[in-house]
Amino acid sequence: MSVTSGLWPIVGSVAWGTGAFVCLVAAGQLHAGPGKFGTARPALTIAVAVTGLWALIGALAGPAALGAELADSLRNLAWLFALYRLFGIDGRHASLAPVRPLLVAVGFVELLQLAIELLLIASPFGGHFAELAFHTVTLFRLLVATGGLMLVHNLYGGASTNARLLLRWPALALAAQWGFDLNHYTVSYLLAGTSEGLVALRGLAALAIGALIALGLRRGSEALRFSPSRAVMFQSASLMIIGAYLVFMVAIARWLAWAGQELTAELQLAFAGTAAIMLATLASSRVLRAKLRVTLAKHLFQHRYDYRQEWLRFTRTMAHVGPEGGPLHERVIRAVADMTDSPAGLLLTPNEQGDLALASRWQWPTADVPAIALPMAAVRSFEADRSGGFIVDLDELRGGESLPSGDRAPPQLAVPDWLLAEPRAWALVPLHHFDRLVGMVVLARPALTRRLDWEDFDLLRVAGQQLASYLAEQSGQEALAEAGRFDDFNRRIAFVMHDIKNLASQLSLLARNAEAHAENPDFRADMLVTLRNAADKLNALLARLSRYGTTTVEGLSPVAADQVAKRVAAQFKASHPVELVRAAPCLVAGREEVIEQVLVHLIQNAIDASAPDSPIYIQVGVEQFHGLIEVVDSGAGMSAEFVRTGLFKPFVSTKAGGFGIGAYEARELVKAMGGQLAVESREGLGSRFTIRLPLAEAAELLNNFAAKVA
Repeated sequence: MSVTSGLWPIVGSVAWGTGAFVCLVAAGQLHAGPGKFGTARPALTIAVAVTGLWALIGALAGPAALGAELADSLRNLAWLFALYRLFGIDGRHASLAPVRPLLVAVGFVELLQLAIELLLIASPFGGHFAELAFHTVTLFRLLVATGGLMLVHNLYGGASTNARLLLRWPALALAAQWGFDLNHYTVSYLLAGTSEGLVALRGLAALAIGALIALGLRRGSEALRFSPSRAVMFQSASLMIIGAYLVFMVAIARWLAWAGQELTAELQLAFAGTAAIMLATLASSRVLRAKLRVTLAKHLFQHRYDYRQEWLRFTRTMAHVGPEGGPLHERVIRAVADMTDSPAGLLLTPNEQGDLALASRWQWPTADVPAIALPMAAVRSFEADRSGGFIVDLDELRGGESLPSGDRAPPQLAVPDWLLAEPRAWALVPLHHFDRLVGMVVLARPALTRRLDWEDFDLLRVAGQQLASYLAEQSGQEALAEAGRFDDFNRRIAFVMHDIKNLASQLSLLARNAEAHAENPDFRADMLVTLRNAADKLNALLARLSRYGTTTVEGLSPVAADQVAKRVAAQFKASHPVELVRAAPCLVAGREEVIEQVLVHLIQNAIDASAPDSPIYIQVGVEQFHGLIEVVDSGAGMSAEFVRTGLFKPFVSTKAGGFGIGAYEARELVKAMGGQLAVESREGLGSRFTIRLPLAEAAELLNNFAAKVA
C-alpha cells in the first residue's frame, strides 16, 4: 500500500466533513437570515441542506456508501428544483418554454439513474453486467452534470443586469458542483473505475457551495467584483486547452486498447505525428495565436481591450525617453500600433506650408510616401471634423464603401490615392489638438486582419487626442527654444546699445561743456582723457560682445578696487562732478574690466537721476572680509516698491527711452564674482549703491579650504 493511497481517506474525511459543516451553516443562515433570493429561498435552503447531508454521510460512511449514492441523487434533484425557483426571481419562470423541457429531461435522467441504483441494490449482479451498469450510471451522471451546467448558463446568461448581481452566487456554486462532477465522471468513464483522489476531493464541491451561498447572503455582496486580468484568462485558456488535449489523449489510448493489437502501433504513431504537427503549427503561427486571442476576447470579456493595461503600456511607451526609447515621433507610432497589434506605421505632420509630410516611419521602410502626403485642402477637411477625430478604415474605402455620414464621420473627408494604393495601409488615425490637426498616424495591416468596430474607434480616438497633446507640446517647446535664442540675441544687442548710449551721453555732455570751457587748459586735458577712454571703449566693444547678456565671470584675480574707482571717476570728471571722497587700499577678488563696467553702469544711472550740477560721490573701504565700493547721489531717488519689484528687472526703467538693463547687468556681474549689490533709496533724497566683493586674501583662504575638503 502506497503512502498516497493511505493519505487519501484522511484528506477525503476532512474535505467531506468541512463541506458538510459549511453547507449546514449556510442552510441555517438561509432559513433564518435576510429575505434574499425572494421566492427561491425555501427551495435554495432545502438544496443546500441536502448537499450538507450528502457530504455528512460521505464523511461518516464513506463516499462510496449506499447512503451517499442515494443522497447524491437527492442533492441533484433538490438543486434542479431550486434552479426552477431561481428562474422566477426576475419573472422568467412564466416564459420557460425553451428551458422547461431541459429541466424535465435532466430530472428524468436523474430519476432513471436513481432507479438503476435501487435495482442494483435489490438484485446485485456481477461480472460483465456490473461493468455495464457502472458505465451506464456514470454516463447518466455525465448527462446530469452537462444538463445542469447548461441550465446554469441559461439562468445567469438570460438574467437582467440587476438580477445577475444576486444570481451569480448560486450560479457559481452550481457551476463548481456540476463542473467538478463533469470532470470526475469523465475520468471515471474513461478509466472504467473511480479515481481515489477525485472521490476524496469531491467534498470540496460542497465546501464551495456553502461558502458561495454564505457569501451571497452578506450585506453588500452585490457590490463585490471579480475581474481577472486578460493575461490570467489567456493563461487559463491555455491550461484548459492542454487539459482537453490530455483528456483526448486518454480517450484515444482507451480506444486503441479496445481496437486490438494489430493496428495499435500504426495508429499510435499516426496520432503522435498528427498531434506534434498541430502543436508545432499552433506554437509557430502568429495568425493562429492572434485568432485565439480575438476569440477569447470576444466571448469571455465584455470589452475587447483591457483599458488599464492599454493605458499603462501607452504611458510606458511615451515616457521611455532616451536612445532605447527612440525619438518622440517614433514612439507616437508605436503607442498607437501596439493597441491594434499593428506591426508598422507612419507619422505625417504639418510642414511650413500646412501640408502633411512624412515625419517618421516605424518598421515600414518600403512605404512609398510622396513629398506632400496630404495637401492643405485635405487637412482642412479633417480639421472640419468636430467630432474629435474620425478613424478611417481603409479596407472599407478599397471595398467601394463611402465614408459614412452618420455618427462616425462627416462625408467630406479626403483620403489621398497613394494611401489607398498601399496594400499594407490598414487604418488612418488623425491626431487632433482642439480643432487643429497636428499629425496623422497610418497603421499597417496586422497579422490577423479584422474590421474595425466602435471600440477600436473610441480607443484610437482618445489615444490620438492624447498623442496630439504630446506633439503640440513638443512644437511649443521648439518654438520657445527658438524664441529664447532670438531673445538672447536681442538681449545682447540691448546691452551693446546700452553701452553705446552711455558713451554717447558722455560725449554729448563733453561737447556741451566744451562750448563754455574750451579755452581752459585743464578742461582740454580732461577732455582728451575722456575722448581717449571713449575711443578705447568703442574699440573694445566688439571684443566684449560675446560676454554681453551672460552672467559668467571667469579667471578671478586680485584687483585694486580703489585704483579702479579712481580711474572711473576721472573718466566722468570732465562731463559731471564725480568725486572720489574716500579711497582706502582695497584688494578684492574679481576682474578689473568687469568691476569698471559695473561702476560705469551705476555712475551713469546716478548722473541720469541727478541735476546737472549735483555731485556723485564714490567711496572705497574695507569691512571685515569684504571690500566696499559705494556710489551715492542726491537725485530723484526711487520708491521702495520699485526697488523691490522693478529695479533689477530687465527692460523696466523709470527714464524715458531707458533700456532698464544697467542695474540688472551690474547686479548679475557682481554676483558672478561672488559679491553682492545692495541699494538704499528715498524718493526726493537720492540713492546709495553698495558693491560688496570678497577680499582677495579671504577668497584665497576659502578656495584652499574647499580644495582640502574636496
